[in-house]
Formats: sequence, structure tokens, C-alpha cells
Amino acid sequence: MIIKLSGRNVDITEALRNQVYKKVGKLERYFNPDTEAQVTMTVENYRHIVEVTIPFNGIVIRAEEETDDMYASIDKVLDKLERQIHKHRTRLGKRFREGAFKNDSPIFSEHIETEDYEPRVVRTKRFALKPMIIDEAILQMDLLGHSFFVFRNAETDEINVLYKRKDGNYGLIEPEYM
Repeated sequence: MIIKLSGRNVDITEALRNQVYKKVGKLERYFNPDTEAQVTMTVENYRHIVEVTIPFNGIVIRAEEETDDMYASIDKVLDKLERQIHKHRTRLGKRFREGAFKNDSPIFSEHIETEDYEPRVVRTKRFALKPMIIDEAILQMDLLGHSFFVFRNAETDEINVLYKRKDGNYGLIEPEYM
């Protein structure tokens, strides 16, 4: 596994580098040797954030964790990644060739629930898409108390999705036709 490590507002010490290579390296058993893992470490005030992104066969496995200690963030993000791998293991196995993952046994945690749970659509909502500007969509989303809002952008006449980011800012998803 190829591990690319980067830092924002943090000097990556040799000890941190070794910890990341040791922990993320354990995921090698799930992926092919040429799989690349991008690890980003960030420090914002007292928050130590570790984000790991692994693009693999057209999908992306990603996890982010923040604590007040970088080593704890590394441990937590790897636990989260392993849970994701186990959750999607059967789905990915069906979608890709047999043996997409090299090993199925858990590394970090002993009691991961591996019951076959297939999520399904349990509710359908229909609503009128009123053309509005982005500021109005932000106001509507905040008034509804939702973390995302679908609307027709009055400026482009396209369907957009507005969402609230973890940092408190907003993100906008616009369609791009190919």
C-alpha cells in the first residue's frame, strides 16, 4: 500500500509518521499493494484532525476523525475505516471481481457487527422546486433545521444541493453534464 502523508498547520514528526505508517499499513491486508492511501493531518486550535482517503476500483473509502490528541485521532480514524470496510465488504465483493479484498478478518476491533444489513428506501418525499438564489436557500435550510437542501438555482435554472459542512460553512453541489 502506498501511503501519502500531508499536514496542515502541523509539523509531522518522525514519531507521527511512524504511527501513521504502522496503523494505516495494517490496512494493506485488505487492498492490493498498488492501492494509494492519502492521509491528511490538520491542527486547528485544539482540534487534531486526521483524514484518510483510499480510492479503490472506482469507489472512495474515506474517514475523518478529530480529537484533542493526534494519536487518538489516528486510532479512531482507523477504527472507522475498518468498520466501513466490513460494512461494504459484501457489497463491494458482489460489485467487483471475486477477492476484491485480500483478507476478511478484522484488525483493530474484535467485535464488529458483520450481519448482512442491506439499507433500503423507507420513505419518499415529494416537494415543489421553487427557483431561489443561494442566500435564500441557506435561509430556508436553516429555518427547516436540515443539514442539506435541494433547490432550483434561480441564476442557472439547474437543480443544486446545498449542505452544511462540519466546519460550519456551506457547500454547494452543482450538476456538470458530460
